[in-house]
Amino acid sequence: MPNQPAPAPQQPDSSRRSARSRRAIYDAALALVGEVGYPRTTIEGIAARAGVGKQTIYRWWTSKADVLLEAFLDLSGQAAEAAGQEPYAIPDTGDVAADLKAVLRATVDELQDPRFETPSRALAAEGLVNEELGREFVAKLLEPSLQLYVERLRAAQAAGQVRPEVDPRIALELFVSPLAQRWLQHTAPISYEYTDTLVDYALHGLAPR
Repeated sequence: MPNQPAPAPQQPDSSRRSARSRRAIYDAALALVGEVGYPRTTIEGIAARAGVGKQTIYRWWTSKADVLLEAFLDLSGQAAEAAGQEPYAIPDTGDVAADLKAVLRATVDELQDPRFETPSRALAAEGLVNEELGREFVAKLLEPSLQLYVERLRAAQAAGQVRPEVDPRIALELFVSPLAQRWLQHTAPISYEYTDTLVDYALHGLAPR
């Protein structure tokens, strides 16, 4: 019987390895910024924590801000998936109140998740004194999320559920901004009941009906 050629050695799955490295880098970046703050978080520190070379990080990102931005987007996507929602989308069931309440409840869960809360507070604090960082995170992370509320409120206007003259960009601040203030400044607890009430007040106003 002729000798059969030896099977070729299996090549390592580079895509799987890259995915593992990215996940380790995300986790390391979020953990570090929560532990030591944004100024003391470095590419070298992230690389050491993730168990990768810093050249790996520089191959994919140009700065620690870019790493953290992507890590936050990934974390938000995980939170949406866990809640059974599509990432970066507000549902449209035809009931704008129910849809807004559902999204804000998911936001409460995210804000109270230590994985998100600790690094997010560190970055929010740094953004107040580091204008460049603050602007970058608002433009790349916060504003796209706010635009989803704008789109959902415009759909509600088209359905006759919100007055046509209302500016959606201002209207969304009636329930998003109070939640952010409570969370950032610890002025009071945040809860589903609280965000449900914010939506009711925003949609129905304060005057007697």
